[in-house]
Order: sequence, then C-alpha cells, then structure tokens
Amino acid sequence: MALKKFKPITPGLRFKSVADFSVLTTDEPEKSLTKGKKSSSGRNSAGRITVRRRGGGHKRKYRFVDFKREKRNIKAIVKTIEYDPNRTSYISLVEYEDGEKRYILTPYGIQVGSEIIAGENVKPEIGNALPLKNIPVGMDIHNIELYKNRGGQIVRAAGSSAQVVSKEGEYCSVKLPSGEVRLIHKDCYATIGRVSNIDNSEVVLGKAGRSRWMGMRPKVRGTVMNPVDHPHGGGEGRTKGRHPVTPWGKPTKGYKTRRGRRPSDKFIIKKRK
Repeated sequence: MALKKFKPITPGLRFKSVADFSVLTTDEPEKSLTKGKKSSSGRNSAGRITVRRRGGGHKRKYRFVDFKREKRNIKAIVKTIEYDPNRTSYISLVEYEDGEKRYILTPYGIQVGSEIIAGENVKPEIGNALPLKNIPVGMDIHNIELYKNRGGQIVRAAGSSAQVVSKEGEYCSVKLPSGEVRLIHKDCYATIGRVSNIDNSEVVLGKAGRSRWMGMRPKVRGTVMNPVDHPHGGGEGRTKGRHPVTPWGKPTKGYKTRRGRRPSDKFIIKKRK
C-alpha cells in the first residue's frame, strides 16, 4: 500500500495525500452486518455539548466488527478487504465453515482467500487469534483483550502493534504502541500481526473542507475570544497574559488530570511517559 499524491493545480491539492486503496476488493459492505449510525455531534443525552468541535460530516453506516473472535477452532476464509468509515484500519469479511459471516480487523499482509482460525492451540500466523500464553515473545500482535472474554479493546488503530515482552505466572508483560509496558492475563486473546493501513499516519488532509467531511469543526483560539468566553480573551492587541489554560481555567501543559490512584495502576510496569 502507498500514498497517492496530486499535482498542485489548486491550493487544496498542493499537499493533499490519500491512501491509494489498491488493497480494497469491494465498495459494498455486507448488508446483514451494518446498521444506520446517528451522529451525536459531541452532545450528551441532555443535548449539551460535552465534546467541542464535532458535528456535520458525511453519513456513515456502522459495521459490526467481531473483536471477540469467539468462534473457536473453526476455520474461516477471507472474502473481502473493505474500507470502514468508522475506524482508521481496514476490515475484512470472513466466512466460517458453518456459513456464518463476520467482520474482523484486517491484519497487514493478509489477502483474499487466506485461511484464519481462532483457538487456544492454533499456529501463531497472521490473522489467527490465540491466548497471550501461546504467543511467542517479540511477535507483533493487535486487538488485545484487557479482560478475558471481553473482546479486544486495545491496539486496534491503523498500523499499530504490540509485543509480548515476557511471561511470568498468571500474567504476560505486553509492550504497547505508546511505550507503556502492561501486565495482561495470560488467557486473554490477541490477534497475530500488525493492523492494516500502515500509511494512515502519513495522510495529509490538504484543506479544511476535508476535515468537515470527517465531522471535525473549526477550532478557535482562546486569545481571540472575549473575556466572558475564555480566560485568555480580551485586552488591547495580542496579549499573552498567563500560562495556557482551558476555558474552565485548568492548566493545559504538564498538568496531570488523572484522578488519584486507579485499580489498574498495579498492572502498569512502565508508564508511557
């Protein structure tokens, strides 16, 4: 997979780049595995904006992705590699021997016609899912469970991967993409390989309109607001005034926002920072 660039015949095309999508095999999703998706535009159940700068964007259909890989010891064939507007990675439609179809996250390097399987004693090959205790140390993995039978919760973004660093007792030490090393129970499942669409981080949107298509709205600096709207607002001309803060007065640089100690702290061996 590579990035596609354009001749700079307009300002919006000058720096624009897109994935070439050459690995995709269809543009029509499996109808039985999709549903309509309503955008919240950053609002909560009371209709108040709780996440700023979201709204608009193109209509999307949600694809049901199997993060659990709970059909164990049943072989499946990869039928398609598809685009999913709800995530950065690609997804694959797989068909099991019993005829059931499901979507999974596409591992990098897998192809249509490849055979995959999930189970405790399966081979550690790309696309297969197995417990951490049976995965060789140093091998790339993704879609990792944090709790047994809950389904993959971490390492699901495009191009990301983690590695099993060591195994001791009931837990395995896993190095995450952020650099954090964390203890995860040895019976938790993970999928072998790296997540597809590895060039996603290199994509340049090129123009503001493309951000709007993705549901991102403009960001206004606090210094150009009025004092009633932001602590940085007001004053004659441009002013620095104080150290950077949020609209609610909390520091924005170096200020820790994690609330006290968490039960999960004991599982973190090395922090990401």
